[in-house]
Amino acid sequence: MAFWLDIAAFLIKALIIVGAIGGLAVLIARLARSGEARHKEIKVKSLNERYDDMRDAMDAALLDKKERKALARARKKEAKAEARARRSQEPGKRIYVLSFKDDIRASAVKRLGSEIDAVLIAARPQTDEAVIRIESPGGTVTGYGLAAAEILRLREHRIKVTASVDQVAASGGYMMACAADRIVAAPFAVVGSIGVVAPIPNLHRLLKKNEIDFEEITSGEFKRTVTVLGEITPEKREHFRGKLEDTHEAFKAHVTQCRPNVDMAKVGNGDHWLAREALGLGLVDELATGDELLFRARAGARLYEVSTEARKTLLQQVLSGLGVAAGRAVDGLAARLGAL
Repeated sequence: MAFWLDIAAFLIKALIIVGAIGGLAVLIARLARSGEARHKEIKVKSLNERYDDMRDAMDAALLDKKERKALARARKKEAKAEARARRSQEPGKRIYVLSFKDDIRASAVKRLGSEIDAVLIAARPQTDEAVIRIESPGGTVTGYGLAAAEILRLREHRIKVTASVDQVAASGGYMMACAADRIVAAPFAVVGSIGVVAPIPNLHRLLKKNEIDFEEITSGEFKRTVTVLGEITPEKREHFRGKLEDTHEAFKAHVTQCRPNVDMAKVGNGDHWLAREALGLGLVDELATGDELLFRARAGARLYEVSTEARKTLLQQVLSGLGVAAGRAVDGLAARLGAL
């Protein structure tokens, strides 16, 4: 009996230790992720080098030793010839590749603005280009309106912009995409949805049924029109609908300005389409995946992926290290318990 009691006591202690370490690890991880980093670092990666690495890996797997040596000599001669050519003329075209994958609040718009700043610092007007890979179903008018305005900055500085859509660029996402000079989309990507929606639940009748008063003191007839708790009168509803209509008209005007050949009477009704259908409506310019677009472009330009990365503060680095150490301790203890 004493033996089993010792085993039970050991297991209880082990569970307590595991729980405590696990809770500490979770707390440390949350603290490490919380808060904004003080600085954003711009990361630039050569996509041409990535393609070259893929090519070398395939050659190593498919060619024998003699073939690899002959190919290496030929490529070395080509590289020298290209180097001499580059020294004797202006550097070739560069294409800067940015990615925008976002939520309803357009949380990544600040990051996009920083990346566009970096591109504008380095890019040569009327020579270099930018490709922005967009994936978004849309969201807030202010957030995505700002994102579209950021893309227009590139065009204002005479940098040609291509929007690449692989899955979805609808509503606010399409507002961004049409700010580019052209839109290239995968055949089954979803685009369009040129419309405005404002779903707002209203609990006024529930409060009234339970005899709960809700008062909101305002100054100005339309300071508050449609709210969650207040009564929505016909006058307030109509005023709010008018605001939505104004926003919709501004959205349509933006698309018309960026893509004047689009028949807004056909596409400005809030509907969405697959890119293969949208091509005939003028909503996109070409059907191709983003990978195919860059794969083709690599032969005539140098491709650079531009991204921002949060630089961790010293505290965040220390907490991240402690979180990793705590996680390893939990894993080690679990392994020992498993061995028992």
